[in-house]
Amino acid sequence: MEDSCDDPPTSAVLLDSCHFSHVLFNHVEKFYVPGGDVTCHYTLTQNITARAKDWVGIFRVGWKTTREYYTFMWAPLPAAGHGDTAVQQKIQFKAYYLPKDDEYYQFCYVDQDGMVRGASVPFQFRAEAEDDILVVTTQGEVEEIELQNKNLRQENQELKASCANLQQQNLELQEELKKTQELQKSLESLRSNTEKLELELNSLKVENKHLKEQGDCTGAELQQLKEQIQSVTSEKERLETRLRTALDHMDQLQSQVLNYEKEVENLSHVDQDKTKQLETLKEENQQLRLSTAQQVKPSSKVKPSSKVEPFLTISVPQGAQQHDLMKELEEQKHLFQVLQAEKDEADEESQKLRAENSALLRHLSQATELSALPRAPAAAPVPGAGDLLFGNPYSVYLGFFPLQASLRVCPLCGELFPGDVESSQYEAHVRSHLLDCPMCTESFENKQVFEDHLLCHRLE
Repeated sequence: MEDSCDDPPTSAVLLDSCHFSHVLFNHVEKFYVPGGDVTCHYTLTQNITARAKDWVGIFRVGWKTTREYYTFMWAPLPAAGHGDTAVQQKIQFKAYYLPKDDEYYQFCYVDQDGMVRGASVPFQFRAEAEDDILVVTTQGEVEEIELQNKNLRQENQELKASCANLQQQNLELQEELKKTQELQKSLESLRSNTEKLELELNSLKVENKHLKEQGDCTGAELQQLKEQIQSVTSEKERLETRLRTALDHMDQLQSQVLNYEKEVENLSHVDQDKTKQLETLKEENQQLRLSTAQQVKPSSKVKPSSKVEPFLTISVPQGAQQHDLMKELEEQKHLFQVLQAEKDEADEESQKLRAENSALLRHLSQATELSALPRAPAAAPVPGAGDLLFGNPYSVYLGFFPLQASLRVCPLCGELFPGDVESSQYEAHVRSHLLDCPMCTESFENKQVFEDHLLCHRLE
């Protein structure tokens, strides 16, 4: 037979996973006579497709896997056209390979995957029983058989109870096994969660350490900024003190200039009076000369000493007075020149003070980014520019100091704008520093950031 040269495909699949209804065995006898060939008839249903390695085996009743076959034969392939209809097949087992005992056997159809697709009813290999044989037993044997049957029944009951116990224990063990498997799965999930939490904890520790370092750095920077603010505040106070001192000095200079201007004005009035007096004296002198000349002509025969002498005595004091007036006028001119030189020096010092005040104001405007500049102290009333001979030196600063508290500073370039400037003009100036993206509505102050943003649009 073929089983001596090639083993059939088998498997360790349990009976619960087999499909015994795919192949149906027909005309199976209750017993077969030993020493003769056995023909097996079976039907392939539409649920199975026959393959070359399918086989039919004879198994002892109680088998567990397809490896426990006693003998087998390769199943012939059906004729072409087998598809949705059932096909009748048969196969013959030789007597030499059949079992020789009287145990119960059955036919099983096994496919090439080792799966059982059909099984027959059990049968035996023994001689045909004689129906006309009379068996005679004694009463003792009957009692003994009944006792054996009773013992067997009792043993059977015990075995059934034991089997039920075992089945119950098996169910409990299966439930415990399921619980254990669930616990193991939950334990594994807990382990994985614990590992994840440990990783997250480590990362949080690293991040916390990094944040602490950043906090230390930020604290140092904050302390440095506080020190800078204190230094800027002290510098601002010092500059304000200098500015107040300069303004007081300017007030003093202005009062000196006003005094000088009054003195110059008085001197100019005196000079005008002296000039008028000198002109009057010149006219009187001219008249005296004319009258003297007229008196000399008719009395040319008279001795000159008798008539000219009074005029000479009169003209001498007039020349001395004129000389005195000229001398006094020269002194007034010299005093005027000295006062003019002092005024020029005062103007030059005032210009220097104005330049210093401008520098201080620029410095204060830069300091307003850290702290607001307080309003400058109100200056003393200053006379109008039309009342002064040389103009009002406060005219440059009168319009600036009251507006210092309401100045508007450009946040990008630091340019100063007066408080009454129009918002549209200020916003247009700030907007001129921004770079608008032509592809979206965003604006940027930094050119490098703007170029990187445009590159992102191109990459899209």
